[in-house]
Amino acid sequence: MSQADPDVTATIAALVVYPVKSCSGVPVNEAVLTEAGLDLDRAWMVVDAQGEFVSQRELPRMALIRPQLKTYEIILRAPGMLALHLAIDAVEQPVRVRVWDDEVPAYDMGAVAAQWFSDFLGQPLRLVRFDPAHRRLSSLKWTGGIEAPNQFSDGFPVLVTSEASLDDLNGRLQATGHRRVEMDRFRPNLVLRGVQAHDEDRLEVLRIATEAGVAELKPVKPCARCPIPNIDPATAESEPAVGNTLQAYRRDSRLNGAVTFGMNAIVLKGDGQLLRVGQSVGANFRFD
Repeated sequence: MSQADPDVTATIAALVVYPVKSCSGVPVNEAVLTEAGLDLDRAWMVVDAQGEFVSQRELPRMALIRPQLKTYEIILRAPGMLALHLAIDAVEQPVRVRVWDDEVPAYDMGAVAAQWFSDFLGQPLRLVRFDPAHRRLSSLKWTGGIEAPNQFSDGFPVLVTSEASLDDLNGRLQATGHRRVEMDRFRPNLVLRGVQAHDEDRLEVLRIATEAGVAELKPVKPCARCPIPNIDPATAESEPAVGNTLQAYRRDSRLNGAVTFGMNAIVLKGDGQLLRVGQSVGANFRFD
């Protein structure tokens, strides 16, 4: 089937940037696509005294930290805290930090930021910025040998979900007496409208019509889910019904039975192009 006549035609329903790994996302109407994902996505990360990253898995209150992106600064807000203002282009001394199995170079963001995060989260912590000169590559096993850099994400540049997949989950939750949940629990970068539930699992290449041409994202690995989707982003409290419901129908044999929701994608084409909510997306189904 030609690119002009794809199996599936959809639109971008939402774009979300997560400037600080494991903190709240920032919904945006447009975002610059880079080879490492949306601009400024997971550019910062919180680390402990040993330089190991921390996340909502251990510190669910990170969900309550809400970044705001301005032209020249990032502003962080949290309940009971004064706003923390950080210049986007300013860093302090270089450091080495660890995210999962990768030790990578980064830059410390200074004593004020460290104190802010330590005070709110209740243990000694520091904020670091990814070193953009470093190429942290996604798993070549899953990318098919394509070099796909990312910053402090769990492992891939872009996470894609769809409105239909969330609607399907919410139908199952409501059928068992539980309340609906919002997409922010799943922390996607790009949400599709106009596809069937979990079509994102089965699509070959997403071709996005931008003003500068066509950007291409390739879904490469189902996103295995830890307990974070159980955490209510508004309260930081856990609701196991979400994970329990997914367990019943979203086990993926490709990941040894792990529960999955959404697809990790890499950027094949479009570095520097502007993605916008409402742009058209075409894709063909993958048969393998």
